[in-house]
Amino acid sequence: MSVIFILIACSLLLAGSFLGAFLWASRSGQFEDDYTPSVRILFDEEEAQISANDSSTKPSDQCQKTTKK
Repeated sequence: MSVIFILIACSLLLAGSFLGAFLWASRSGQFEDDYTPSVRILFDEEEAQISANDSSTKPSDQCQKTTKK
């Protein structure tokens, strides 16, 4: 029966630590910008495609340079 008191104390300590972490995060501004991360993922794909296209054009440019000589 004494185990239940230990478990209750541990759960209250754990819940208090999570509440403290949440309050610290909200006061330090972790949740202020909720729009940019959802839009940033859209621009990351475009940048990846652009860099992939740039890398794919480089070998053809090299072939053109070699054929012109």
